[in-house]
Amino acid sequence: MISKKAFLFLPLLFSLSGCGYHLGEIKPTPMRRVTTIAVNTFKNQTLIPRLEAQTADAVAKQFQQDGTYRIESADRADAIIEGAIVSVQRQPMRIFANNVLQTSEFELTLTVSYRVIDRTTGAVLQQGTAVGVTPFFTEADRVNSDLVTNQNMNYPIAAQRMAEKLVSKVAEGW
Repeated sequence: MISKKAFLFLPLLFSLSGCGYHLGEIKPTPMRRVTTIAVNTFKNQTLIPRLEAQTADAVAKQFQQDGTYRIESADRADAIIEGAIVSVQRQPMRIFANNVLQTSEFELTLTVSYRVIDRTTGAVLQQGTAVGVTPFFTEADRVNSDLVTNQNMNYPIAAQRMAEKLVSKVAEGW
């Protein structure tokens, strides 16, 4: 049976259990004065055409969804993100049981390098790489199955996953 002292001690214990937590944004130290950010079109260092705008769009949308920084034009933002698509790789992951020479599943890996630059001083506030990975399947039963088309259809998913990691690094520092 619980004594009266223990019963009176429980509310105090529960009220102290929430101490130390902070709600709201906690920006990395170099980004503490930044409230608005611009996302420039990324440079494409691969041989795959037309990825630049699609990649930058995924990053801008993720910043809007995160809400830590407001998206602004490059001439009005506190900081500007410059990025480069370093590589887009397709790795085989799984083969068909009845044909070991044919791959049924691939993994698409998108690697991007980025820099966050203070618009007024030109100082680099943050820099790093972000990677987005997504699996995709081929259509083995179709004679005209196009691997490049399947890869291009899954690129936005890899770009979205990369954008989540990039925004997490810029907004939270990890």
